[in-house]
Amino acid sequence: MEEAGSGVPKEAAGSGEMEVELLLETDGERSTSPAQESEVPEETEDVSEEVPLRDRSHIEKTLMLNEDKPADDYSAVLQRLRKIYHSSIKPLEQSYKYNELRQHEITDGEITSKPMVLFIGPWSVGKSTMINYLLGLEDTRYQLYTGAEPTTSEFTVLMHGPKLKTIEGIVMAADSARSFSPLEKFGQNFLEKLIGIEVPHKLLERVTFVDTPGIIENRKQQERGYPFNDVCQWFIDRADLIFVVFDPTKLDVGLELEMLFRQLKGRESQIRIILNKADNLATQMLMRVYGALFWSLAPLINVTEPPRVYVSSFWPQDFKPDTHQELFLKEEISLLEDLNQVIENRLENKIAFIRQHAIRVRIHALLVDRYLQTYKDKMTFFSDGELVFKDIVDDPDKFYIFKTILAKTNVSKFDLPNREAYKDFFGINPISSFKLLSQQCSYMGGCFLEKIERAITHELPGLLGSLGLGKNPGALNCDKTGCGETPKNRYKKH
Repeated sequence: MEEAGSGVPKEAAGSGEMEVELLLETDGERSTSPAQESEVPEETEDVSEEVPLRDRSHIEKTLMLNEDKPADDYSAVLQRLRKIYHSSIKPLEQSYKYNELRQHEITDGEITSKPMVLFIGPWSVGKSTMINYLLGLEDTRYQLYTGAEPTTSEFTVLMHGPKLKTIEGIVMAADSARSFSPLEKFGQNFLEKLIGIEVPHKLLERVTFVDTPGIIENRKQQERGYPFNDVCQWFIDRADLIFVVFDPTKLDVGLELEMLFRQLKGRESQIRIILNKADNLATQMLMRVYGALFWSLAPLINVTEPPRVYVSSFWPQDFKPDTHQELFLKEEISLLEDLNQVIENRLENKIAFIRQHAIRVRIHALLVDRYLQTYKDKMTFFSDGELVFKDIVDDPDKFYIFKTILAKTNVSKFDLPNREAYKDFFGINPISSFKLLSQQCSYMGGCFLEKIERAITHELPGLLGSLGLGKNPGALNCDKTGCGETPKNRYKKH
């Protein structure tokens, strides 16, 4: 069978050697070996040849796949970013056990990872077909399996590699150099549903695609054998771009999809809603379907501006005649430009993400410190420590825990975590296991709070500014940020 338009070097296919088959084996479907491919009736190939294929030049042009410019060397920036995280942010994060509140541990692999694009949506709306189309994998031995029935039962991660290769989930979780090692906490059942695929494609040198199982509303969580929503949240937290795909036949919103949109709260700028298979509809019907999709999603997306919906058909076959082909092509190019923008802004987004993480760690440390200080103030010789602290945790507003943080520090009230979360947090971690911020200082290392505030206000903005100014990204721009200034530590004893 001919492998045309794949955009992958021929040596990756390997004719005579035993190569790994990437016709994914999902939902009981069997992979097809090369020997079996030759037994496919000839009329099947004739049918595929009669279907006119779409021109792919706009994909290569928009994503700049034809340019032979050398890859930018970001190692100095990433090394500096990693150093800031380990020296200024992680000590406070570990001391106050922030990971047990948010369950978001940042690894070195995550700091150095490529941008991640996540595909989610109901079953059989064209997520896998869209990935095949963007990478040019159609009619090749390593295309993602597609079909009208629910086909993708795994979380499939497509990465760049020197040759065609599949990686089991247990291997991906065990490799600390990759950014997927934290997934081990979701259990062995989930790791069996995780698969990595390395493909030598130029686009995958700059981005990683993640294909997810389709949402099936009549399936309960326990039937999947792993916490599906928690796994989705893990990928959502790390995704740079999230494609939520629908088609004209699956516009209803059930419990699982409603839960998914709750998890997307606060990530609206990264969401791109796609109405796929649009060339199957006449103009009047397309307008009705477009309105019905907005009607279904309106209660789920709590933003003042309506979300942008991209209307097109993302598959290799040409648009059907007598449809809005020019409109569909412009929508597709617009979506590809968004994807390219994420790739181009990789470092800026990574630095902003680490800074946002540092701000949350700082707020958490300030709150734990306030809980501990209040506990010490209310304790007397005859007090029952357990009852005193239970009273503080049950009603923090009575003791002005959160109001004190807002009054004494430059913390936005919109960044404060949920009060209920600290009931569970202190239920696991006794208050006696923490130290006050004023005690988290050393003569050589300085104070934890000062270091994280310096990272937030000077070091990370300076690193971000060095990218735009074209300076040496490994060194801070102290002229602009004033690296010599030390933020005042209100918790240090004088």
